[in-house]
Amino acid sequence: MIGFLEKLANYPRVLRGFAVTATIAVVLFLIDNFLIYVLGWPGMGQFFTHLGVFAPDKTFKGLQGNAVTQGWIQFLSFSAIFVAALVWVKRTSFRGLIHDADLYSAIAAFIVRAAFWSVLLVGGVDMLLSFLRVEGFLPAIVGEDLTTQLGRSIFRGTWVHYPLIGIAIVIALLTRSLGFIWLALMIVGAEFLIVITRFVFSYEQAFMGDLVRFWYAALFLFASAYTLLNDGHVRVDVLYAGFTKQGKAVTNSIGSLLLGLPICWTILILGTSSRGSIIVSPLLSFEISQSGYGMYTKYLMAGYLMIFALSMAIQFVSLFLSNMAEFVEDSNPLADGSS
Repeated sequence: MIGFLEKLANYPRVLRGFAVTATIAVVLFLIDNFLIYVLGWPGMGQFFTHLGVFAPDKTFKGLQGNAVTQGWIQFLSFSAIFVAALVWVKRTSFRGLIHDADLYSAIAAFIVRAAFWSVLLVGGVDMLLSFLRVEGFLPAIVGEDLTTQLGRSIFRGTWVHYPLIGIAIVIALLTRSLGFIWLALMIVGAEFLIVITRFVFSYEQAFMGDLVRFWYAALFLFASAYTLLNDGHVRVDVLYAGFTKQGKAVTNSIGSLLLGLPICWTILILGTSSRGSIIVSPLLSFEISQSGYGMYTKYLMAGYLMIFALSMAIQFVSLFLSNMAEFVEDSNPLADGSS
């Protein structure tokens, strides 16, 4: 296996082409689902079935009118993106595997930063709105009509949560600091507040527990890619520590391809396979908890799985490239492109 990987490492353009293709495939898969479930486009699956590439099922009657045009637009756009990415690989042949690995890690880190800032802002604002609503203060502040609208999950999600997520993305662009440390502190603070209000003031509302679960789930899932970047995940074995440098590179490379990426794709495919799937259904319906006047963020927690799979897939690509670079560096110290 080491010999095979050493030979494969001699074709960095192939490895870089695979990496960019694997990354873009995940992103375009999510875009495809957005077009299908939100905008009502046919999607690549139905379009290929229409062209005869896939065998149609009994319920498929073919695409008509605008759906055919939308299918071609999507197919040509996606194809152009793949071609542009491969052209970039060819024109930047001077880049080493380590440089590309760092690029993909930076992309995964940005996704995680944006996600952390999103849950911080959305959690704080939604908790405040829930508090004002349950205590009857909201009508005096925003009026009866807006109070009624804020009691509808689709309105609160569209006009409160999504703009806050947009602000979080801007913050993530402006700062490179990962927010999971602050998020962990906020979780402790929120739990401490529950203890104080419950046992000292005999006061507790559903939104308080919702906030802890909302933040804790984010901390657990979003920190996974960052932990993988820093090799912080616990390895449940007694062999890896004794491997040679190349042995560890083989383990990480094969593990990324055969275990890491397939798990991410399994989550995405099963979670978005239909309108009733575990990720799509809550997001489309703006699902909320049934705990009375709790927070309206349950649907976003379904989206956590999507962010987890996306960030982890990109980080696995980075891990694969960085470990394949070990074979290049052993044979040529300047092969990482630093010359």
